[in-house]
Amino acid sequence: MTVGNMDSVELFDAGQKGRGLRASRDLSTGEVVFAEASFAAVVFNSLFMEVCHSCFRQQANLHRCAQCQFAFYCNRTCQTACWDEHKMECAAIKKAGKPPNENVRLAARVLWRLHKDTGIASDSQLISVEQLDDHVSDLPEKNLQQLETDVHSFLQYWSYGRKQHSVDYISHIFGIIMCNGFTMRDQKGLQAVGVGLFPNLSLVNHDCSPNCSVALNHGNQTAVSSALHSQRRIELRALGKIPEGQELTVSYVDFLNLSGDRRKQLMERYHFECMCQHCSQRLKDDLMMAAAEGKPSAEKLKEVTDFSKRCLEKIEKYRAEKDFHEVVKLCAECLEKQENVLADTHLYKLRVLSVASEVLSYQRLFSEAAVYAQRMVDGYMKLYPHNNAQLGLAIMRAGVIHWQSGQTELGHSMICKAYGILMVTHGPNHAITKDLESMRMQTEMELKKKKEEEEEEEMSP
Repeated sequence: MTVGNMDSVELFDAGQKGRGLRASRDLSTGEVVFAEASFAAVVFNSLFMEVCHSCFRQQANLHRCAQCQFAFYCNRTCQTACWDEHKMECAAIKKAGKPPNENVRLAARVLWRLHKDTGIASDSQLISVEQLDDHVSDLPEKNLQQLETDVHSFLQYWSYGRKQHSVDYISHIFGIIMCNGFTMRDQKGLQAVGVGLFPNLSLVNHDCSPNCSVALNHGNQTAVSSALHSQRRIELRALGKIPEGQELTVSYVDFLNLSGDRRKQLMERYHFECMCQHCSQRLKDDLMMAAAEGKPSAEKLKEVTDFSKRCLEKIEKYRAEKDFHEVVKLCAECLEKQENVLADTHLYKLRVLSVASEVLSYQRLFSEAAVYAQRMVDGYMKLYPHNNAQLGLAIMRAGVIHWQSGQTELGHSMICKAYGILMVTHGPNHAITKDLESMRMQTEMELKKKKEEEEEEEMSP
């Protein structure tokens, strides 16, 4: 689909939810509902040397901008393609001597773009950036203090002599970013690397069991000429058949949380109470907090649940410190304590299994990692909806671990299952799907070769 083609959607009044988008025709599973280039986007400060500031790919040996010494790019062509977006920022960082935080940088990029293109950058944009909700009046005291700090930092960063804005207007821009900013992930889909503003995407309302999924397409940067680079953009894809007139929804938060916790996250970040079916009826909350089949006593269940919560906090602490030996040790202790007490779908058990499989895989202990990854996927399959990007990525990771552990047949089966899901959520041209296709073919060849060798052995005298 061409970037900016909005023929499949229409803006409508979604009642208590405010504005929304709905299908203007029948949509099929995996179809790109619309694609949208970012109005403005920035790489996180913490990853500024590891991620291309143009295409948001995580890369080694990036090239630094010689002027500001802050922006990094895949190559000269990527840098040229991004210059129009970066040039004002480049001068501001040089003048300031150092870059401000990503919220301030994004607010500045939004304002520079507003000055250049006004709030509507293309004919396909359904609403001006300035018309997006900011919810500044709903912010709690803690968030208001952070907003004041960011506004003060912005005023110092904003180039002297340029068009000045009131504090209220700048606060409005920051509020828009806080409520509508989209977290952008690297080409593998595993790590958040930046944040961007996509006005049309901002009109798609939330549902904990959505009918659409959104992914960042990093574009094609292989062309020698920057003029031929495809745009960095988001793609909204249908997770199933969507009839004409049905509202389009995405999930703003990970489904793998209790309904009460999801509601709390949504209220704190987006300022609305989720009334979707999953939250209203607390669907799958019982599985996420379930006891093991032996039905341990309420006292034992509380003891292990509290222990698991404390243990997970320690695990995250040591993980952040890259003390992986201690992480693995704590995971093993926690899982032993949870055995025969917490069900395999319990959130705390799944979180421990996820960390254990990831860290053991990083340590190249693939056989041990595969055991944990299998248990994790078994639990996920009972909780996540079928065509869910997080489920697809988890199955992909588990499939690769099994393959690396020498269990090629099981690894191939998982990779094929992940490929089927991610073809819907990411499409055939995404870097993740292309990698999966390559792995699928490789594991298939290995299995075929193994079968041929076994047949030769049987035929030999």
